[in-house]
Amino acid sequence: MADGTLICPSCARTYPASERFCEACGMPLVHSGGEEPPASERRRRARKIKPQYAEGALVRVATVQNLAQGEFLAGLLLEEGIPSILRGSIASHAPVAGTRELLVPESGAEAAREALAWERPDS
Repeated sequence: MADGTLICPSCARTYPASERFCEACGMPLVHSGGEEPPASERRRRARKIKPQYAEGALVRVATVQNLAQGEFLAGLLLEEGIPSILRGSIASHAPVAGTRELLVPESGAEAAREALAWERPDS
C-alpha cells in the first residue's frame, strides 16, 4: 500500500486519499500504514459527521437566544453525527447577542429534533 492510501477499518477495502468514507459500509476511512498525521480541528469535526445526515436542503430545527446556546446545541448534534449551522438575524448587530436559527440538512432533521428533545421539569 502506498503512502496516502486509506483503508476501511471494517471491511479492509482501500481507497485513495481523496475519499472520506467506505462506499461499501459507510465507515470513516483511516490511514493504512504508520501513524495518522495530526488532524486539524476542522477535520476532526468533519469525521464525526454521518453521511446519511448530510443530505438535502437546510431546515430549521431550533431557534436559540444567543451564540453560546447555539454553539452548545450544535456541539450536541455533532456528537450524534448531525452537521449543523447557525444563521443569525440581520437585525442583530452584536456578534454574540440575538436569536439564531439552528439549521441541519433535511436528512438529519428528524434525528436532530430527537437529539434536542428533553423533558422539562414540572414548575
